[in-house]
Amino acid sequence: MFKSNNVTARLFERQICTPAPGTSVHRARRFYENVVPSHTIYDVECPDHSFRKFTDDGLYLVSFSRNHQDLVVYRPTWLTFSCKEEDCDTNDLPLKARKFESFFTQLYSVTLASSGELICKDFFLYMESNQFGLFATSTAQIHDAPPTGGAIQGVPSVEKITFHLLRLEDGAILDERVFHNDYVNLAHSIGAFLYDDLLAIVSLRYQRIHILQIRDSGDLVDVRAIGEFCCEDDELFLNSSSQVLVNHVGNGFHHSLPESETSFLSGIKQRLLSFIFRGIWNEETDQTMVSRNADSHPSFFAVYNMETTEIVAFYQNSADELYFLFELFSDHFHVSSKSSLHMNFMSSYSNNIHALEQLRCTKNKATSFSQFVKKMMASLPFSCQCQSPSPYFDQSLFRFDEKLISAIDRHRQSTDHPIKFISRRQPNILKFKMKPGPEAGSMDGRTKKICSFLFHPILPLALSVQQTLFLQASVVNIHFRR
Repeated sequence: MFKSNNVTARLFERQICTPAPGTSVHRARRFYENVVPSHTIYDVECPDHSFRKFTDDGLYLVSFSRNHQDLVVYRPTWLTFSCKEEDCDTNDLPLKARKFESFFTQLYSVTLASSGELICKDFFLYMESNQFGLFATSTAQIHDAPPTGGAIQGVPSVEKITFHLLRLEDGAILDERVFHNDYVNLAHSIGAFLYDDLLAIVSLRYQRIHILQIRDSGDLVDVRAIGEFCCEDDELFLNSSSQVLVNHVGNGFHHSLPESETSFLSGIKQRLLSFIFRGIWNEETDQTMVSRNADSHPSFFAVYNMETTEIVAFYQNSADELYFLFELFSDHFHVSSKSSLHMNFMSSYSNNIHALEQLRCTKNKATSFSQFVKKMMASLPFSCQCQSPSPYFDQSLFRFDEKLISAIDRHRQSTDHPIKFISRRQPNILKFKMKPGPEAGSMDGRTKKICSFLFHPILPLALSVQQTLFLQASVVNIHFRR
């Protein structure tokens, strides 16, 4: 293994040595041990925006205006300045460096929300092959809406939910899809999933999964809706059957039944109940048997084959078998598009020994294995594009406190202490550290603060954004290699 920490020496070693087959990308990623964010500019002068994330190819930084009306997109650049001194590293950066515009160039601002709608600041999906972005706007929730038109009792209703497909290069709105009096969980993109050119949107209010295709032209095309019907011709078959029933009524062969007794279960529900019944009838293992314990928060997972319309598997959230599948094949639970190469190098329990050791250590410390399984299964199914592909989250290269920072796209409780990134190869060497919030720390330690981190997927560049719960101005820091 190469031992030097000198970048020049590593470049020379790469020039004269050939890596083992299939390891060239991993070997190239080790250069990030030397190229790290080594400098921080605290409390940068920047627009009062809600910064969402970098796109997975690093070309765009997506943000929203504070009033949740406008989409604002930036192009990451790099700080450039001249220095006449002999030792420029010890000199202070020029005042221009404290400005957000020194690192990012605004490409455009587009108004998305209208007619009482607001942008969902946690929703954004990116189609890397076409550089399309999917955004969502919605009106306010109605919590006591009556369950009309086949809606589920107790599920909120939103008068209007709009999905906007944009070309991020110039901000052109290519297509829109509107859902009326429906409910889709937009927080952290939970209610939608993008795989290559297929988009799935889950309607909780009407228990449907809408499958759409994103064409290269930027059109959103309906493929099918899974819920009442599973096959494309289900509705045609049921309509023809009802016509036969009408004919029988005319010939005197019909005996009237109450409407509730003649209504059908939805197609997806019928298949699920049939799968559970067959499992109990055949006395299969506990993967299908539903326990009758007093769990206050029971949940279940079903694996559905969209092509054959079959339920493949059904698990309770306490199923040992599902957990062991998750531990051994966790990469399969993070379904990423085939066209995104760098997404394949995110650390998981099945591809990184350090992540697996940390998981097993947590499992061994758990007082109840059943409760541990439920806690792990609470994160399933994973949201689409919820992890940062930044190499600084590669646990083969760096060790860090996942309670304070991780590749998962979530707010964290802020700390006044720097977050340290330690070398894996040299366990006692601090490679770099990041501190959210003001440089001198917060004067009021009683104020609860949260922070988010936006790492560029390729460059040694990151933003830390610290917020309080009282809608005060955010503190934005830029971490970069000087």
